[in-house]
Amino acid sequence: MSDTITVLLIDDHELIRDGLGAVLDLEPDLRVVATAGSVQEGIHRAREMKPDVVITDLQMQDGTGLDVVRTLRKDSDEIGLIVLTMHSGDEQIFAAMQAGASGFVGKDAPSTEVIKAARHAAVSPRAFVCAGLVGAMMRRQSAESTALTEREHDVLLLLAEGLNAAAIGAKLYLSESTTKSHIARIYQKLGAANRAQALVTAMRIGLLSTVQPSAR
Repeated sequence: MSDTITVLLIDDHELIRDGLGAVLDLEPDLRVVATAGSVQEGIHRAREMKPDVVITDLQMQDGTGLDVVRTLRKDSDEIGLIVLTMHSGDEQIFAAMQAGASGFVGKDAPSTEVIKAARHAAVSPRAFVCAGLVGAMMRRQSAESTALTEREHDVLLLLAEGLNAAAIGAKLYLSESTTKSHIARIYQKLGAANRAQALVTAMRIGLLSTVQPSAR
């Protein structure tokens, strides 16, 4: 790779292509060598021009930027692939990372973030960078740690109705000791010391929609 990083921009909005292209071209080490307005055109131009970095929008008329990333990553481990999007939720971040992207940047981020991502992608195309990655990973880990089994969720629903361990066991055809073990695991996963704390946490994270007033 020469000292100049060549860039291909893929976005179905001409204003964004032109605006971002102008910003990138102001950098002495970046040069936009081509643009494309669709997934298929973008893949074709990338194979034709062989840029160092491709910056692609996520949502386009004929597919997604993930289609671009998957296809071009199969072609080469050396190409930098940046996903640029308005839809920067956790699932989009993980999807881009799993597809083989080098980076993920929200369109609401400052242009300096795009420039930084392009430089990173040119040097370390297989090392994923995203400003929101740490937060997304923490949220995923938290969600996984509080995930209840189907049986535990059944027990939780009955706890919310105010039933004790013996009554829950009778309804679910479980022994009282087995039911108490399920309840203990529910408390552990939800970080609760008692029924009231467990129900409050379950409501907060969406495991329960209602709790009977008699529950205690």
